[in-house]
Amino acid sequence: MPDPAVPSPALSPSSSPSPDSSPENASGIPYLERGTRTYWRASLALLFAGYATFSLLYCVQPLLPAFSTTFGVSPAQSSFSLSLTTIALAFAIFVAGFVSEGWSRHRLMTASLTASSVLTLAVAFAPQWHQLLVLRALEGLALGGVPAVAMAYLAEEVHPDGLGLAMGLYVGGTAIGGMAGRVITGIVANLFGWRVSIATIGLLGLLSMLAFRTLLPPSRHFVPRRGLGFSHHRAALARHFATSGLPVLFLMAFVLMGSFVTLYNYIGYRLLAPPYQLSQAEIGAIFVVYLTGVVASPWSGRMADTFGRGRVLIASLVLMLVGVGLTLLHPVAAIAGGIACLTFGFFAGHAVASGWVGRLAKAAKGQAAALYLLAYYLGSSVVGSYGGHVWATHGWNGVVTLVALLLLCGIAAAYWLRTRERSSLA
Repeated sequence: MPDPAVPSPALSPSSSPSPDSSPENASGIPYLERGTRTYWRASLALLFAGYATFSLLYCVQPLLPAFSTTFGVSPAQSSFSLSLTTIALAFAIFVAGFVSEGWSRHRLMTASLTASSVLTLAVAFAPQWHQLLVLRALEGLALGGVPAVAMAYLAEEVHPDGLGLAMGLYVGGTAIGGMAGRVITGIVANLFGWRVSIATIGLLGLLSMLAFRTLLPPSRHFVPRRGLGFSHHRAALARHFATSGLPVLFLMAFVLMGSFVTLYNYIGYRLLAPPYQLSQAEIGAIFVVYLTGVVASPWSGRMADTFGRGRVLIASLVLMLVGVGLTLLHPVAAIAGGIACLTFGFFAGHAVASGWVGRLAKAAKGQAAALYLLAYYLGSSVVGSYGGHVWATHGWNGVVTLVALLLLCGIAAAYWLRTRERSSLA
C-alpha cells in the first residue's frame, strides 16, 4: 500500500485537476477547497480525530470525586489523573512537532488514536491508584501524535479561504468528544460504575479511529523528510518565536485551556456538595452544554474569515468571563448557563487562535502547532492542578477569582493581536 503522505502521480503538478481540485499554490498542487467532496471528507475525518482525542483525554474529569472515594485521595490528588495526562501530552506534542516532519501524517495519527484507545481500556481495569496514574500518563504520550499533526494537516492541505471553517469543524469534533467524555462517563458511571464508563469511552475511541483512517484523504502538500538534524529544528523554533504574533498566540493557548479546565475540574465538587448534592448522572447532564462548542467552533471560524480574527477572539474571551461570573450565582440554572457561556467562548476562541497559528507560521507548521498545543496543555496541567489547592483553601470564590484573572490577561493579549491585525491590513 502506498504511503498516504506521499502525493500520488495523479496529483503531480503536471496533472489535470480532478472535479474536487481547488486553486493551486506555487507548486501547482491543488488545495482542498471548501464545498468539495475531499474537503468534507478531510473535515469529517478530523472531526472524528478531535472527538476521540478529547473523549479519551477528559473522560476522567467527571469521575474525580469517584476516584477520591474509591482510592481515598484528595481532590488535588484526584486531579492528577487528568493533569499527568495533559503534562505527558504536552511533552509528546512538542516531540511530535519535530518528528512529524519525517513521518506520514496519516499513519502517525492512526497509530496515536489506536494506542490511546487501548490504554484507556487498560485504565478501566487498573486495581491501584498509582497504576491508574501510570496508564493515564502513557495515554497522554500516545495521544501526542494527533493534535499538532491534525492542525498541520489542515494548514497544509486546505485552501486559506476555507481554513477557518475546517479548523472550526475539527475543534467542533473536540467539543463533541469533550461532551461525550463527560456526559457518557457520568451517566454510565451512575448506572454501572466508573470502570465500565471508562471502558465504554475506550471502545468508542477505537471505532472513531477506524472512521478517521477510512475518511482522511492523502496529503498533497507534505512529503516526509528524513534525517533533519538538530540545527534545522533549532532554526525553525527561533523563526516561530521571532514571528510577530505567534508567541502571543502561544500565551493565548495557555490562558484559554487553563481557565476552561480549571472551572470544569472543580465544578463537580461544588455540585456534589450541599446544598446541591447532585448525582453523577445529573452533573453529567449539565455538561450537555458542551455541545455549544460544536456550534461555536465552525461559527467562529466563519466569523473570523469574514470580520477578522482579533474581534472574534476578544468577544470569545469576554463571553468566557461572563460565564465564570454566572457560576457565582446560587441557582443551578444560572450555573449551567455560566458553564454554557464559558464553553461557547472557549471553543470559539480556540478555533480562532489555532487557525491563526497556521496562517502566521510560514514553514514547519507542525512544529508551530506543537508549540501552541504545548502551551495549551501546560495551561491545563499547571492551572488545573493549582486550582485544586485554591478550591481546598478558598472555595468556589477562589476558583472564580483565579480563572477571572487569567481571562483578563487573555483579553489584554487578544487586544494586542487585534491591533497587530489592523496594522497589517492598513
